[in-house]
Amino acid sequence: MNTGVLILEICAVLLGLIILILEVSAPSYLKGGLGIITLVGLALILLFSYTFTPGFIQFAFGGAYVMDGLALFSKKFFIATAILVVLLLIHTERQNGFIPGEYYALIVFALTGMMFAASANHLVMLFVSIELVTVSFYILTGFRKQNRESLEAAIKYLIFGAVSSAFLIFGIALVYGTSGTMAFNGIAKSLGGSTLHSAIFHTGLGMILVGLGFKIAMFPFQLWVPDVYQGAPSPTTAFLATGSKAAGFVLIIRLFLNTAEPAIALWREQLIVIAILTILYGNLCAIPQRNIKRLIGYSSIAHAGYLLMGIATIATDGIASILYYLVVYMLAVVAMFGVIAVLFKGEDYDIGKFSGLHQRSPFLAMIMTCALASLAGIPPLAGFFGKFLLIKSAALQVDLTSSYYYLVAIAIVGVAISIYYYFKIIKLIYWGEPTDQTKLSISYPLVVLLVLCMAGMLCYGIIPSELVDAAKLAAKSIAM
Repeated sequence: MNTGVLILEICAVLLGLIILILEVSAPSYLKGGLGIITLVGLALILLFSYTFTPGFIQFAFGGAYVMDGLALFSKKFFIATAILVVLLLIHTERQNGFIPGEYYALIVFALTGMMFAASANHLVMLFVSIELVTVSFYILTGFRKQNRESLEAAIKYLIFGAVSSAFLIFGIALVYGTSGTMAFNGIAKSLGGSTLHSAIFHTGLGMILVGLGFKIAMFPFQLWVPDVYQGAPSPTTAFLATGSKAAGFVLIIRLFLNTAEPAIALWREQLIVIAILTILYGNLCAIPQRNIKRLIGYSSIAHAGYLLMGIATIATDGIASILYYLVVYMLAVVAMFGVIAVLFKGEDYDIGKFSGLHQRSPFLAMIMTCALASLAGIPPLAGFFGKFLLIKSAALQVDLTSSYYYLVAIAIVGVAISIYYYFKIIKLIYWGEPTDQTKLSISYPLVVLLVLCMAGMLCYGIIPSELVDAAKLAAKSIAM
């Protein structure tokens, strides 16, 4: 086995174990530095990831694990997301008190699952990696054991997650039964014969899509999202909304758009309908929300719908658009949770607390405004270009079926709806009367987090070529 290609995952596992050992054995005065240790470890892993060449392809575990362009791009994204979440955790620890080392370790173990998911080239690897991510988030969601809302969210997530896992493993069994293999390259070869039009094979693929659809909050498998987002600790919600969702999309890209593309091409109309319903459901349900975390939850569903536009194109341009959008979406969402971490210190997450924020902290008001505008798709922020790429990728496919016209039209309508509920918060920030005149203090780690997110939203919006080129290279260099 080529263990060298697994070095990023090995380093992540070792980092998680080191954190757990230090939590048990280190003196109490050193335990407060576990966040810094985690941050430094993740930064070193990210730097080490740049030693891999984007164009190369290597395998491990008998071909079940692959390191290619898509895997490398995704792993860099997952590690960068984890670094930002740990910065948010360090701020939360300084604001609210000590956070146990297990929390940092679980973040690292969830990251490990995401990195394995990015390299999955076998149905067993797909299942094991996504379950490692999900189980880590079960614990992270209910980590505040004394909080009833957090425990309720964890139970709901566990129940829905168990159902999705059942669909996933039953779908894997059906695909294996018809194709005779669980390896992605073997499945692709089997589609040259009778498997392509096998009803059982398509049923299996559909069940796998249902299982992954729970992870990405795809309609109609999104019912868990608002409750879990509301009840989970904010750093967990931030990682769940970005990293976990991205892992699901990377698996869909690798299995459906690369391995089983001839079969999925027959689903074009169904994928368009799912994308349309997901966009409409998320945006319409977000309108009446007063709880900011529930609003982000419904917004997350809508953004899953935009990302599904790229899936529905069944094209390389669609894959590149998804990868670009995942990055810019992550920057905006993490920035929002950074502001939320300062503004909301209790359990009340009513959007009324944003009233007059610009008087209490012009810096936080600017960051929140830019994050909301980016999510809404307002230029020159990166979210605008992300939505443009996704809509463009769908518009280029209209000669295949007229349904793409409806998809593009609904996407534009969804953008218009989102502008309403996002700018409702911006209105409160600048024109609302503050309920509290106290100036807000921001810790140094959070300043670093917010500046990084802001820089990313601006740079990738004004000069998107570098990220777009990297996404295109990753989309073109997917191994079988």
